[in-house]
Amino acid sequence: MNCIVILCDTLRRDHCGPYHQGRPLSAVQSDAQSDWVVPTPNMDRLAERGTTFDNAYNGSTPCMPARRDVYTGRYDFLERGWGPLETDDADLPRQVSGPPNQSIHKLLDEGYRVSELVTDHYHLWEPGSSNYHHGYTGYEFIRGQESDAWKTAPTEFETPDGEDTKMERHFRNVALTRDGEEDHFAAQVFSEAADWIDANHEREDFYLHVDCFDPHEPWDPPEDLLREFEDRGYDIEDWDSLPAYDEWEDHYDTDDLRHIQARYAAMVRLVDRWLGRLLDALDRHDLWDDTMVVFTTDHGTFNGDHGRTGKFHAGTATHNYDACSHIPFVVAHPEYGHGERRDQLVQLVDLYPTVLNAVGRPCPDDIHGVDLERALRDPDAEIRDYAISGTWGASVSITDGDWVLHQAPTADNTPLYWYGITGEQRSELGPYDADTGRREADYHPAPASVPTWLSDKRTDPNELTNLAEDRPEKRAELQRALARTLRSLDAPEEQLDRLGIRDA
Repeated sequence: MNCIVILCDTLRRDHCGPYHQGRPLSAVQSDAQSDWVVPTPNMDRLAERGTTFDNAYNGSTPCMPARRDVYTGRYDFLERGWGPLETDDADLPRQVSGPPNQSIHKLLDEGYRVSELVTDHYHLWEPGSSNYHHGYTGYEFIRGQESDAWKTAPTEFETPDGEDTKMERHFRNVALTRDGEEDHFAAQVFSEAADWIDANHEREDFYLHVDCFDPHEPWDPPEDLLREFEDRGYDIEDWDSLPAYDEWEDHYDTDDLRHIQARYAAMVRLVDRWLGRLLDALDRHDLWDDTMVVFTTDHGTFNGDHGRTGKFHAGTATHNYDACSHIPFVVAHPEYGHGERRDQLVQLVDLYPTVLNAVGRPCPDDIHGVDLERALRDPDAEIRDYAISGTWGASVSITDGDWVLHQAPTADNTPLYWYGITGEQRSELGPYDADTGRREADYHPAPASVPTWLSDKRTDPNELTNLAEDRPEKRAELQRALARTLRSLDAPEEQLDRLGIRDA
């Protein structure tokens, strides 16, 4: 069958209709959210055809580590952090479509499939993370998002962050290219994806990967959508397009926070509105009977939860709490699970084997992901006992769906190694050791003040109460489970040392 994966960056689960089910945001997960209802009719439309997974967790964070989870079927954070694919990664598009720079006719004759990437996620081609597109048969980049180095012409425009920040690039690009809603980046991405389907719908077992940067900041939605949540629209003072990844009260007052929440909600509305363009293309060509569609994100973000704004960040004193790690995950399969829900623990690494199975291509053995077709067929199918997530060099989380443990690093957070030849520009890494495959890291992203955290998600879904001291037996149980899980995934043993759980 055909397979379409739609990944929208920084999409909160509680803003998606299949999860909020018409409830005000403040009644879904966190009372720190506003009382708005965020309509997402096209996400609902997809869920009616598909299966909504209630216990989906990301894996590696933030943006590019999550994508390497998807592209390799392995947890990136166990080995390294933000960066490009490694030269020996068996990346997903190459497994689907074979070696790059070949005749399409030749590749099809050899049993490969046509694949396409449609994205405005400029990190996929910026220095330091720029090779995720190489394995696709074709790719289309929508230019201009965030600090994309694109337009240079002089023009008059306003940038809320000041002329000396990287966001000057975004607002220059927008000033030179945007006339109406159809020029917003999400609109362009989904329109381009729909056009690709129009041109390629007769191909068999195609793979289309749509990577939409919205609703990631900067949040500049059409003003009519913003006014659904904020009467002032853009008529405010002192707005920064990038929220502080910090305690919000150190930067904003209550009105500011509500405006941030309104901007975000409007961006989700924008994404949903143009998602409909892609779903219309599937309707137009009667593709639902032979196409599996997956809708998900890389992570969420804090919008007042835990007193914070911005997503989890390795340099800030927080864990990868539910607002960031618990993600939307909807799969519309031609045959199974229509309009149903599942409670199995699923993760982004599962996309790798699930996509390959869908398009009829073999899957490598040394992956961490699980093919989700059996969960779609059977609500009681066993998938995994625990889901894990984390950021390289920072805390690591484990959940069984009822309880969650966020295991903080030891005070010195050592030893810490980066496995791979490539390295993030912003990390201080030693030379590559060909014998061990690693690079020593002089990098300590997690403050020692972050405590190990334990929450009962059944009574505390937003993980606001730390029970680590009150329930030492449950903390020890999950620490043992984390140690076993990391070893089963062949994680480097020093990961257990820096987390202080080697003897758990």
